[in-house]
Amino acid sequence: MLHKVLLPVVLLILAFGFWMSTDFKVISAGVAIFLFGMLSLEQGFNAFTGGTLERVLRRVTSNRLRSLGFGLVTTALMQSSSLVTVISISFLSAGLITLVAGIGIVFGANLGTTTGAWLIAGFGLKINIASYAMPMLVFGVVLLFQSTRRLKGIGYVLCGMGFLFLGIHYMKEGFDAFKDAIDLTRYSVTGYPGVLTYLLVGVVATVIMQSSHATLALTITALAAYQISYENALAIAIGSNVGTTITAILGSLSANEAGKRLAGAHLVFNLMSALITVLLIYELVDGVNWVADFLRIAEDDYTLKLAIFHTLFNTIGVIFMLPFIPRLAHALELLIPDQVLEVDQPKY
Repeated sequence: MLHKVLLPVVLLILAFGFWMSTDFKVISAGVAIFLFGMLSLEQGFNAFTGGTLERVLRRVTSNRLRSLGFGLVTTALMQSSSLVTVISISFLSAGLITLVAGIGIVFGANLGTTTGAWLIAGFGLKINIASYAMPMLVFGVVLLFQSTRRLKGIGYVLCGMGFLFLGIHYMKEGFDAFKDAIDLTRYSVTGYPGVLTYLLVGVVATVIMQSSHATLALTITALAAYQISYENALAIAIGSNVGTTITAILGSLSANEAGKRLAGAHLVFNLMSALITVLLIYELVDGVNWVADFLRIAEDDYTLKLAIFHTLFNTIGVIFMLPFIPRLAHALELLIPDQVLEVDQPKY
């Protein structure tokens, strides 16, 4: 129902934006290409692994730390925490992993998703990223025409990375041109009202695009073009983490009670991380400045500081919640009990 209502609204907003501004077209095209790149990357890993992911998943979830590491590494490779979470829900529903292991994977996926911000801020904005995208797309398309499943998978991965880079390039180009026409920083809000307002913006943007990576890419490129304030960008990053739980919730609708518990754990973790971060946001900003000084990052390099902040608040969330995984699992089992079918009684 929500999708049916959102779709015409989004299409109308896009049509109005295209009519009003050519630069808006470039930014929107960059977001679309970025999202298509994520889809290609996911399809490539699905084809390339050919069951390997499933076999590894069963082996590396024997304890919380191994589950955490698995979630971190697979999300860093696939650049999609939503995909890893949905896969975990499906395997938990099939009884292949425990709820504790599934929660560990979700926590690791939240850490792994921070690599996307580093990739964009540290690599995508510092060089002419489009020059790397073109060869990837050419080689990727050539491999797509091969008959071997593995080669096709590599082709999809190369195309996915190429489209990701190309999308970042167009978003950056669009915001660079957009700033000459409209100054979005006029709409910045300071203090806690700004944090809460832009946190909500991050949630809504992520729900619409179904990708926290896309929201972060859009925010980082806007920040690089001075079209958004640093403080408001931090709030959007927090909101993107909350908004990404919607994908897991949607993925759990067709799952059994075990899958719904894991989606609930994902929601609880991201909400708790967001709450802690909002309450300690100015202390975390001081921590970001200290880390930036230690890494010799320029004082005005706010895009890399945003990547540090994203990593820092996800890490704090994991450190805070990791000891409570068994208790969280137990609470979710009580909250969402298994449905017991009385076989000795008629259903109606």
